Amino acid sequence: MAYRDPFNLESVEVLKGPDSLLFGRGSTGGVVNQVSNDPETYYFNRGTLAFGTDNTKRVTVDTNQKVGDGIILRLNAIGDDGNVAGRDGAYNSRYGFAPSLEIGVGSPTRYTFSYFHQAENDIPDYGVPWFYGSPTAVNTKNFYGFKDGNTDYLKTTVDIGTAKIEHDFNDNFMLRDQLRIANYDRNVRITEPKISTLPPVNTPLSALTVTRNELTAASTEQFFDNQTDLTSKFTTGQFKHTLVSGVELSHETSDPTRSTWAGVPTTNLVNPNEDQWFSGTPTITSRVTASANTIAGYTLDTMAINPQWDLIGGVRYDHVDSSYSQTVTPATHFTRTDEMLSWRGGIVYKPVPIGSFYIASGTSFNPSIEQLALAANTANLPPEKSISYEAGTKWELLNKKLATSFAIFRDEKTNARTPDPNNALLNILGGDQRVQGFEAGITGHVTDRWQVFTGYAYMDSEVVKSTNPLEQGNPVANAPKHTFSFWNSYEFPNKLEIGGGANAISSRNASTTPNATSGVMEVAPGYVTFDVMAKYPLTEKINLQLNVTNLLDTAYYDQIHPAHVIPGAGRTALLTTSFNF
Repeated sequence: MAYRDPFNLESVEVLKGPDSLLFGRGSTGGVVNQVSNDPETYYFNRGTLAFGTDNTKRVTVDTNQKVGDGIILRLNAIGDDGNVAGRDGAYNSRYGFAPSLEIGVGSPTRYTFSYFHQAENDIPDYGVPWFYGSPTAVNTKNFYGFKDGNTDYLKTTVDIGTAKIEHDFNDNFMLRDQLRIANYDRNVRITEPKISTLPPVNTPLSALTVTRNELTAASTEQFFDNQTDLTSKFTTGQFKHTLVSGVELSHETSDPTRSTWAGVPTTNLVNPNEDQWFSGTPTITSRVTASANTIAGYTLDTMAINPQWDLIGGVRYDHVDSSYSQTVTPATHFTRTDEMLSWRGGIVYKPVPIGSFYIASGTSFNPSIEQLALAANTANLPPEKSISYEAGTKWELLNKKLATSFAIFRDEKTNARTPDPNNALLNILGGDQRVQGFEAGITGHVTDRWQVFTGYAYMDSEVVKSTNPLEQGNPVANAPKHTFSFWNSYEFPNKLEIGGGANAISSRNASTTPNATSGVMEVAPGYVTFDVMAKYPLTEKINLQLNVTNLLDTAYYDQIHPAHVIPGAGRTALLTTSFNF
């Protein structure tokens, strides 16, 4: 568990649906690709200084400078500290820095070296417990952990080093090799509030006691990855190709040690004592060493048949060797080898330069070692498989200032892990889960001064088949049927910019089965929140901006888990001064 601060992100790319062709194992529902800042060919010094509600303080620095002939250095840094609006006890504190150096700018051969460091020391928040299928109707500020003295903690340190070389043989061939080595240290003790023994449903909440389930872990995860690919542009007959082919080698390890606790103080559900001193006796219950080694090869071709038609197709082969050892009694050791072929294909038709239609399909796989964990009931299982189907259209309107999109989709996991009906100690690949629906979006400028971002998605999810009759026919966990977002901003002639918008999500189930104790499904209610902002340039190089999120201080539930549910942040105001020299 490590939270990535966006202080050195150039962009965030969201790829929806299975896509193991590009990202290998585990990308069964899609991928969020974080693109880091690289050195730029122009030079600047910029940053922000922000203060907000709940003692929030944040400073960022971003400088990009020429340090030699064809050599550019860029440095990002962050310091962030504050509580969480509407939540007693929770606290976040982090700092980080990320230098990157590019050598050979503008030449056929370019070298880029980057390093990312982030350290965090938080008081984590696991929200409130469920009660007969709903979040407990208590003050959403309630914090059931230990705030003072020997406190709850989440301490993480992330170090990532990357070296990349790119060489242009000519305008048609480019070779790239990227080596990345990462180390993640984690030390955590989180209090999970639980109502262990459910009383009758009409019992007054003030009479209920919360058991503090202490989740403790210390681990180091390490990651080595080398990816080499060749981009080729060539013509066969009348067809123009852009072919990307490559190989990837990776090695991952994890060594978590986990404990259970006895004698931890309980507290009242309605009036929890967050200042209570932590006490308890730990017992190490798990000490694991796990690893996964992957060798993969892939090729993806984008073929332009003519100005109106493009064909896209590719395949990827993955060979994954994994090992898992548990040394605490009862000791276990498992090994497994998985081999999978993934593919993706699509057709794009562009009847006019401003519009296109497309259809696409792709696959992904999810081996049992995906989270670097194996067990007796999963070690002998082949990977889960998923397939996606999508069709849509994209149009650029108002002289290409406004982009619109619409798509229908169907994602299906064809062999999900489910309990073996003949042996409760084993799982089998006997499940089928499906998500289908449509989405639409509008992004861009309605006028030179009016900018709009809006999107809506409808998802109909279902456990179509399962060996567990309690989950068959239920929605997939944490899959809201409706999601909607809207944001628009307007810049006045005096350069004042104001904006506002809304985010809405319908109800979500915490799991695919009813709670084993209460016998009812746990469902977090839907919600709507509103945000506003105002921005004004004090000078040509200094801007002042005020953001207010959750303007109406709506009580809602943000993070959903079968054992707990975390309320979202309350009304939060942040005043930011930004500069660019």
